[in-house]
Amino acid sequence: MGTASNLKHAAVSFLVPLPSILFYLYFINHYKTSTVDGTTLSPFWSWCVDHPLLLVNALFFFNVNVLFWIISQIQKSHWMIDLYWTVIPMLLVYYYATYPLAQYNLWRSRIVIALTWIWSLRLTHNYFRREKWQWGVREDWRFTDMRGQYGKHWWWISFFSVYASQQMFLVGICLPFYIVHSVYKPLDVWDFVAVAVCLCGIVIAYFADTQLHEFVTRNDKLKELGKPTVPNLDRGLWGYSRHPNYFGEQLWWWGLVVFAWNLGHGWAFVGAFVNSMCLAYVTVLVEQRMLKQEYRAEAYRLYQKTTSVWIPWFRSSAFARKDKDT
Repeated sequence: MGTASNLKHAAVSFLVPLPSILFYLYFINHYKTSTVDGTTLSPFWSWCVDHPLLLVNALFFFNVNVLFWIISQIQKSHWMIDLYWTVIPMLLVYYYATYPLAQYNLWRSRIVIALTWIWSLRLTHNYFRREKWQWGVREDWRFTDMRGQYGKHWWWISFFSVYASQQMFLVGICLPFYIVHSVYKPLDVWDFVAVAVCLCGIVIAYFADTQLHEFVTRNDKLKELGKPTVPNLDRGLWGYSRHPNYFGEQLWWWGLVVFAWNLGHGWAFVGAFVNSMCLAYVTVLVEQRMLKQEYRAEAYRLYQKTTSVWIPWFRSSAFARKDKDT
């Protein structure tokens, strides 16, 4: 990718959330001004104040579903939604924290915001490291597969399968942010349990993605040298789980659910649950893709038989014998 194209994609990425950000800043300023002046809000602004969840869904629909989709049609790629998975939760946590009717424990809010920053920076770093520090290099391989599957109908199907579906996932898994900023309750031991779960998830995902990146990098170098590549990553965390990065990511989201549950809103688990079910399906797709690659199919079948899918656990004796033999 050329420098000009890279800069263009970077500029688009920074500019694309501005409609929602500017609208929200104007809304907050308008609310504060009316409160100071004692003036009555119009029905529209009153609706915005009273319906934070509906408003955030409306902003997501027009700014992400519609605008991102239009840009994807122009660029012929859906790369940007992958990047914004690391950004949208950050925008949402600040949205809920600054909402006019928000009420919360200040320290719990600060803790959750700090954790979200750590999570977002970790995932953003991994995204750009994987893309070799470039913007818009490629879209998710699943979108590429669907593009081939749906052919000429992909342009309109992508609106629902790529963007409308992301609204359900992202708004849903971020519901704990809403709960944290809707209920006042002093900090207690369960908040620290939630922090521990979240941090464990972030750390596991970081090391799993780093080990995967190093594995891919080594294989790329072996290819350049004309040497045979290693068919499968089965060391480090990957020796205890076939998808430790997925496991770490799920720990993060379920750690946020603990915050919401502790505040009396256990129903907020629904977003994390749907996301986990979706990731279970993605796991099946990823493993089917691995088995279609002839050079690694046999090694991966053995890997499946001897190594846990998600939750890290000790490898079976069959794998231990294989290690000993080799």
